[in-house]
This record gives sequence, structure tokens and C-alpha cells, in this order.
Amino acid sequence: MASFIIEGGHKLAGEIIPQGAKNEALQVICATLLTSESVRIKNIPDIVDVNNQIRLLEDIGVQVQKKAPGDYIFTASEVNIEYLQSDDFLERCSKLRGSVMLIGPLVARFGHAMVAKPGGDKIGRRRVDTHFLGMQKLGADFKYDAERGVFELSAEQLKGSYMLLDEASITGTANIIMAAVLAKGTTTIYNAACEPYIQQLCRMLNAMGAKISGIASNLITIEGVDELCGAEHTILPDMIEVGSFIGMAAMVGDGVRIKNVSYDNLGIIPYAFRRLGVEVRREGDDIFVPRQEHYEIESFIDGSFMTMSDAPWPGLTPDLLSVLLVVATQAKGSVLIHQKMFESRLFFVDKLIDMGAQIILCDPHRAVVVGHDNAIRLRGARMTSPDIRAGIAMLIAALSAEGVSQINNIEQIDRGYQDIEARLNALGAHIKRVE
Repeated sequence: MASFIIEGGHKLAGEIIPQGAKNEALQVICATLLTSESVRIKNIPDIVDVNNQIRLLEDIGVQVQKKAPGDYIFTASEVNIEYLQSDDFLERCSKLRGSVMLIGPLVARFGHAMVAKPGGDKIGRRRVDTHFLGMQKLGADFKYDAERGVFELSAEQLKGSYMLLDEASITGTANIIMAAVLAKGTTTIYNAACEPYIQQLCRMLNAMGAKISGIASNLITIEGVDELCGAEHTILPDMIEVGSFIGMAAMVGDGVRIKNVSYDNLGIIPYAFRRLGVEVRREGDDIFVPRQEHYEIESFIDGSFMTMSDAPWPGLTPDLLSVLLVVATQAKGSVLIHQKMFESRLFFVDKLIDMGAQIILCDPHRAVVVGHDNAIRLRGARMTSPDIRAGIAMLIAALSAEGVSQINNIEQIDRGYQDIEARLNALGAHIKRVE
């Protein structure tokens, strides 16, 4: 198990380029299973979760050719159907959250899919009902072996259907879309997730010959086609990493430029930081965050207490609430952070309290942060990262703290952030990785 040793208090300055979007990569890589022709994907991030997903595809027989860093060609012309039913494959699936997005392409193209209950972050319940209810709507037979924790789906021919999703699940929507593009007839998905990741998936599928309309809305219509062909696709910059860098620049920056952010696809993210008083400038397709001596949390128009909560797109992504919470610890004023989607994501705040932050954890979903206005610095501490986003929030806190901090279990951070210590050290951070 590896750890970060962070010497806090060093200002960050310079330029940094965000990696490709992790969540988009996991979806579009799975979509390459829908055709026997080659699909080229660029700007794939070099992170643990994505690399594991690529290795999983290689193991099931997909030919993977790396043209350059982040540039891959996938050819799923000789998929090993027998391996897809093996205990080894199911065990691999159980350790990888993204494996659940294999079921749509596999059922659509091969008529059968088995996956184990997926792993991933320990952030509370992450139900997968939407995936399987959607597949059943398309005509797939569904079985669940509770003793083995294995899901099985089969269908000779999927058939288009109308469905109203009970939750706007991003991965659930992606799975249903990938299955529906090869279904017979028309599929209509209402209350579909419409995050940029989903928009990008739809655009790639259309480039492969799919017929998807309603992209960027919560009402998606798919006319099934007989087959898909090869295509090229470029992944967007990772909006969560962009938000993480804004948070770092706010707390410990001395002028940080985040390059090529695809600003129009960031949605409400820059505004969320501005509500905390952080100055976020758009300069072309870059974001520049100047040094913040002070930043003051806004009140609502009627003067009431500021509340920040997550919501489906175009609302605020839950993946950034941990970062916003840390940034608020050094703001002037107070804010209620309301994490609606996951009930365990705020439990890391006890470590911030140990570092001197003034936070009241009201319940598993809500925390009140009373900002220090930079009058009292956080103290270095020893912490363990429970998930990707809490891990990066802890790293931001440690960068701003007085003294030395240690973050254990940084494999969680590696799952979502590419070579993070080298990239931040290039800006002036003092981070050392130790085994």
C-alpha cells in the first residue's frame, strides 16, 4: 500500500492540463464491443480504473493497440464468449465498478451477459436496478444468483421499448443506450441522464452508425440498426479534475491556469466555486484562478444561509462536493453541504476536523462548514483515503495545511487522477510517494 507525504504551505503556480474524462472513458471503451470493426479513441486517461477496464477487454479477446499515450484502437472481432462465463472473468468484474457497463453491449451483440456485483468506491449503496430493469424492458431475461453475487442476462433479439427510468442513473442510461442501438425498433428513454459523458457516448455511437436523437436532453430516442461500424472519438477533459484544480488553486494557488478545459461542458462547476467567493476567470478555453487572499461565501438573495447540494446534470455533480467542502473551510462565512446521492461520502470530514476545520456533521448527508477566512490554517495530519473524491479533498487540505501530512491508501486517488503528485509538484507542491 502506498502513501503520500505532503509538506503543506507551498504555493502552486503555473499551468496544468486536465486528463481525459474517466467516466466517459469507461463508457466509450465498453461501446467498442458493439462492432467487429476498429474504433479509435483518443485522450484516454492513464489511470487505474481505466487501465483495468482496458485489460478486461483484452482478456475477453478484444485486440487493443496503443498508438500513443492516451490513443488506442479497439477491435472486438474475436470476443471469447466462453471466457465471459468463467469464474476468473466474474471475479475481475467484482473488483471493477465499470464492468457493469459491459452488459448492454454484450447482450445487444452476443445475446448473453454475466457480470458479478461490481466493486468501486465505498460511498454507500449504489444500486444497479436501473441497468437491469432497462434490459428487461428491451426484452432480456434477467436472473440474479444471490449466493454468488452474479447477474445474468440473455436475449435472442432485443426489442425497442418506451421506458421511464426511476432514477437518472448515468451508467444505467449508458448501458440501456448501448443495448438499444442494436435492438429491433425504436426505444424511448425518459428521465435519462444527460451528462456530457452520455452526450459523448451518443455522439460516438452515431458516428458508428447508430440513430440517436434527443442528445443533451432527458428524453432520448434510439432507432435500432442492424450493425455498427468503426469510428474515431476524442474524450473530453475530465470536469472533476478541472474542479479539483480550481479547488487547489483557491486554497494554495499563486496564479494557476487550467488549460483546455472545454469550458462549455463544465456546466455549473465554475459558478459553484464563485458562490464560495472564489475568483474563477474564463480566458478562451482556459480557466485562470488568481491568488485568493480572501474569498467570502455568498448568501441567497433573501439573505438566507448558503446551501450547496448535488443533483443530476445540469445540476452540481456529487463528485465535487468533497472538494467544495474543503475549499469552504478557509472561506469567510458558512455553508451547508448536502450530499443527497450517497450516504457515506461525508464521513471523511472527521479527518478535516482533526486538522482544525470547523465542521458539524449533521447526519450522513449533511455537513455545516464554518470557514476560517484564512485566519487559522489547517494542521498536518495522518489520514487514509476511503474513495477517489475524498482522497483528492484530503490532498487539497494537506497542501494547504501547516506541517507535514500523510495520506494512506492513495491507490484510491490513483484510480481517478493520473500521475497527480508529479503534475502538482511541477506547480510547486511538495508531495512524495512512499511504499
